[in-house]
Amino acid sequence: MLSLPESVCARASLTINTCNASRLSIRDRRCSLFFFFFFACSSSRSRGSATARAIHSMDSRIEAAAKAEDSPSPAVHVAGDWYSVPELRLRDHRFAVPLDYSLRGRSSGTISVFAREVVGVGKEEQRLPYLLYLQGGPGFESPRPTEASGWIKRACEEFRRGTGLSTPLTFSSLSQFTSSEKLADFIKHFRADNIVNDAEFIRVHLVPDAGPWSILGQSYGGFCAVTYLSFAPHGLKQVLITGGIPPVVNGCSADAVYKACFEQVLLQNDKYYKRYPQDVEVVREVVNYLAECEGGGVPLPSGGILTPTGLQVLGLSGLGFSNGFERVHYMFERVWDPVLVPGGKKSINHVALKFEHTMEFASTNPLYALLHESIYCQGAPSLWSAHRIRSEHGSMFDAIKAAKEGHPVLFTGEMIFPWMFDELLALRDFKDVAHLLAEKKDWPALYDINALNNNKVPVAAAVYYEDLYVNFKLSMETAAQIAGIRLWITNEFMHSGLRDSAGQVLDHLLGMLNGRKPLF
Repeated sequence: MLSLPESVCARASLTINTCNASRLSIRDRRCSLFFFFFFACSSSRSRGSATARAIHSMDSRIEAAAKAEDSPSPAVHVAGDWYSVPELRLRDHRFAVPLDYSLRGRSSGTISVFAREVVGVGKEEQRLPYLLYLQGGPGFESPRPTEASGWIKRACEEFRRGTGLSTPLTFSSLSQFTSSEKLADFIKHFRADNIVNDAEFIRVHLVPDAGPWSILGQSYGGFCAVTYLSFAPHGLKQVLITGGIPPVVNGCSADAVYKACFEQVLLQNDKYYKRYPQDVEVVREVVNYLAECEGGGVPLPSGGILTPTGLQVLGLSGLGFSNGFERVHYMFERVWDPVLVPGGKKSINHVALKFEHTMEFASTNPLYALLHESIYCQGAPSLWSAHRIRSEHGSMFDAIKAAKEGHPVLFTGEMIFPWMFDELLALRDFKDVAHLLAEKKDWPALYDINALNNNKVPVAAAVYYEDLYVNFKLSMETAAQIAGIRLWITNEFMHSGLRDSAGQVLDHLLGMLNGRKPLF
């Protein structure tokens, strides 16, 4: 299996496996499965009115890109030596890929995509099928294998698997751009369309005889998988999706996404407080404390400020993952520092709250914040969709008002808001970039509904009934557009089912495609 991480320059988030023993995992620049290193990049050029038509000519464009990069510096593909972790053998690969595929052979500068190949011990020289893993995000790296366990172990029984090593785009590397306009023009190349371009570039160079490979898309990786089905189905043998069927309507689907997500957020809040009713008062107390602090919040150790609105973002990871409720509850269990001296002031225990861990993307994965809503855009802007849809709920998500009136303070879900670029120190320098991307109208198409209606690639998908991040109803609407897709609908797992199930989810989907779980 091959897995590629997402980075500043790395676009796709892909993981590649080969089918008898996992071998490679790749992550494209726009997905969040792999990390990419950014080595050299000329000034990026605007895509202008470029649309999905650029992807329709995938074969010729990939060939042209390969020829354009066919020079000694940088080499198109460099493979390292094999090395080991318990029960696995690994090998690193680096690919020089075009920043902008639409230029068709004219150099736009290149980025370096890193991929790690993973196989079971003793299978290094076997001719195994590939499984490409597409990580969730956008903007997060693929998991690094430390041993043969969980779904990685299951994948390596059947495929060649890999994980990405590239470093994600960092705040320091992004700061090299001299203007917000130049940075926004660069970042626009890191969505699912170019993740697929990167995957195809690598498949042609890596797979024997440039044959098709299988892909596994988790969360946003599933979005990329549907883009792959839309524009490059010839490169696919079969597709597995876990918690990642996207809305495919034209325009920007972000409003529909967040309207549905807020409904699920309300349900998850209700379940949380029913499980931990004592936390209703604790959270209200914390909100009142923050609201009464000078400046409307308390300074965070890494800079920035924790406000009542910021506190609500704990729901991003706490409401939608397995054991998320427990983690949030135990944060609030120790939220206050002990008062050791009579008359000492009450203060928040930042270590216990672990707020900054919840907001880790703000210091490590800037693409997650900058492109979060843009992944839903096709020819239309997002215009800070989550912020607008939240306002439609009136004062329901007003933390200070709820605390003063004795109501439960509601947490929010997976949403990026404009205020984050004021309150979170690492994001402040990118405030103008975020606004430019939110207002951008000419986003290329990400899906081809006609191609999906006529799909011939075997597809199996796990759809989580109570998924906080990828809405069940919207997933079912899209599934109806993908010809031949087989669905496994379950409420046994949350969004993190692939990770939490110790291989059960992957095994179930493989069984749906290989005949062990026939149609009935």
